[in-house]
Amino acid sequence: MNKYFKWKVLLIVALVAFSLWKIYPPEKQITLGLDLQGGMHIVMKVDLAKVPESLRADATDRAVEIIRNRIDEFGVKEPQISKQGSDHIVIQLPGVTDRKRALEILGRTAHLEFRRVVEDQKLLDQALAGTVPEGYELKELKEEGRPDEKLLLEGQAVLSGDKLVNAGVSFDQGSFGQPIVTLEFNEEGARIFDQVTSQAVNDFRLDGISRRIAILLDGTLRSAPQVRERIPNGQAIIQGQFSYQDASDLALVLRAGALPAPVNVEEERTVGPTLGKDSVDDGVRACVVGLILVFIAMAVYYLANGLIANFALVLNLLFILTGLSLFNASLTLPGIAGLILSLGMAVDANVLIFERMREELALGKKSRAVVAAGYHKAFSAIFDSNLTTLITAVLLFKFGTGPIRGFAITLSLGIISSMFTALFVTRVIYDWITRKKEITIKMLQLIGVPNFNYMKWRYWAYAGSTLLIVGGLLVFYLRGADNFGVDFAGGTLVQVKFKEAVDLGTVRNAMSSGGVTGAQLQNFGDPGLHEIIIRTPEIATDSIENVLTSLVGAESFETLRVETVGPSVGSDLRKKAFWASIWALIALCIYVGFRFKFNYGLCAVLALFHDAAVTVGMYAISGREMNLTFIAALLTIIGYSINDTIVIYDRIRENLKSMRKLPFIDQVNLSLNQTLSRTILTSGVTLLVVIALFIFGGEVINDFAFAMLVGMISGTYSTIFIATPVLVDLQKLR
Repeated sequence: MNKYFKWKVLLIVALVAFSLWKIYPPEKQITLGLDLQGGMHIVMKVDLAKVPESLRADATDRAVEIIRNRIDEFGVKEPQISKQGSDHIVIQLPGVTDRKRALEILGRTAHLEFRRVVEDQKLLDQALAGTVPEGYELKELKEEGRPDEKLLLEGQAVLSGDKLVNAGVSFDQGSFGQPIVTLEFNEEGARIFDQVTSQAVNDFRLDGISRRIAILLDGTLRSAPQVRERIPNGQAIIQGQFSYQDASDLALVLRAGALPAPVNVEEERTVGPTLGKDSVDDGVRACVVGLILVFIAMAVYYLANGLIANFALVLNLLFILTGLSLFNASLTLPGIAGLILSLGMAVDANVLIFERMREELALGKKSRAVVAAGYHKAFSAIFDSNLTTLITAVLLFKFGTGPIRGFAITLSLGIISSMFTALFVTRVIYDWITRKKEITIKMLQLIGVPNFNYMKWRYWAYAGSTLLIVGGLLVFYLRGADNFGVDFAGGTLVQVKFKEAVDLGTVRNAMSSGGVTGAQLQNFGDPGLHEIIIRTPEIATDSIENVLTSLVGAESFETLRVETVGPSVGSDLRKKAFWASIWALIALCIYVGFRFKFNYGLCAVLALFHDAAVTVGMYAISGREMNLTFIAALLTIIGYSINDTIVIYDRIRENLKSMRKLPFIDQVNLSLNQTLSRTILTSGVTLLVVIALFIFGGEVINDFAFAMLVGMISGTYSTIFIATPVLVDLQKLR
């Protein structure tokens, strides 16, 4: 018995106790991502070209602080605002679904100016004739209930918003309680305002002409009140046809300060609370079904050993949730997929150990020696396969955005946790069981060690794969831009739910009449829910909602989801996705080449190219659109596929040491036959989890699950009929 056994037990107990304490209660300790609780993810670009070069260096930092102040005033709980690159700002607003109001508050520059109105009729006539005198500007004043009026303003402001210390909302007693915005300036601003109003009153006394002060916000003339008396206290008002909320929002942005430069929304993702709740329900259902299927499969096939593995899976789930809480990471919808998938892949380590133990049992060894040898011989394959998946998860985090990063974090935590539970926790359990007496280790064996000649069929496999890949990529080529969703092509996606059924043709005609060009409509989800998705190549969310409001009324539909991506952002995301895939292949090639030999790494990457190409082709054939979630699935497939390959390569390496005289092609066939039971069991159990995702995970995650289904089947096939046969052919050439 290991002398450190007690300390190992204490460590496990302490970790479990800490984890239970850390995640209780789960609804408070586990933060849900925006796609699960509802909210907005916004990427804004600061237009630095509008900033003088001498202020440009810190313009984005100042914009971040001003936006943070506005959001604090807005009252959003636990917002996240961060600078990205030199001119982008990433904003996450949990729980915020009034997108129009939020975007108005965030995007308004709020540059406040007070300028003198020129009362010289001759200069005004000259400007109205088309010749605006130098140093002046012609502006139009539009006020409800009054005719439009054009005013000539001095180009230089006498007072600006940087002197403002407070802004609030009041009611104009003389205009039937109309909301107004009240302004209060600092000491210097009050002194300037006193001077300006005093001069206006004195000028009126000299020539009898009333003076007016124009108030401009972001270059728009909002009002131009007459100065009837001196204003010494530094207070002013902005009048207009405001609703109370409009006046409150204007006061909010004025209090927070003006942005140093205009900002433009380049990416927006909004999820309504209804869709978020449905996603949580679907994710939990998929989790429960997936876990039950895995538990049953392991318990039935491996008997008591399966129960030990199931206990390790429960701890694995507990430790993943603890990791999310510990690092304050959000659980996203793709994160739930990563959680389920990591549990399915965690079974692989247990299967590897159990199958190695089965081989040791066949040699007649005693239980304690069987356990020790099983863990020892399975370690290298477990370590290598998990590390390669971790590499893809790290690349996903680096190149991904939003929910995809949540998937990468969850997958990474799952990999680390599964190695601990499979190699450490279950070993402690076996040590405890075998500490005093020998035990009988029993397992079912439906799959023995066959004697199938895989290499005999390799050329047929090459031909079949070539036809499948060429056919799929041909469809991909013919579909062209239709292959790409909003993430990569740019544009707008709006998912709406109607109270009553609507005709797609009627909605399509309304979109065309309303100026929304190129709109593509499709029914979505259960027909009884009356949900449709509207896609346009342009950024047209507001236009789409306006058309729907005119068509059925604002109360007759609910916006469940909005995705808006500018063309430059879509191009950038496409490039990032491409390079994430390329770097993943390069990193895996280097790692496998380092752990085995270069030709092994080359063959493994060739098999990964095969799996990626098959998945892309099948995705195109099924008419699905590629987006960031698809890239997450693709990189996960790459990580999963390399697992299978590494397990077989590990067995080939082992056999090469003990059977030096056996021809290489026979060693490969033997290794494939020896690991066949593990390959089928692991793929089968993990497929159960992915099938649960596909059926119960909901429409939003359905595309991810489809890609995983195709990729996992292709990955298992390519390991047997691509990665190892090509290795044999390369060996012949050498």
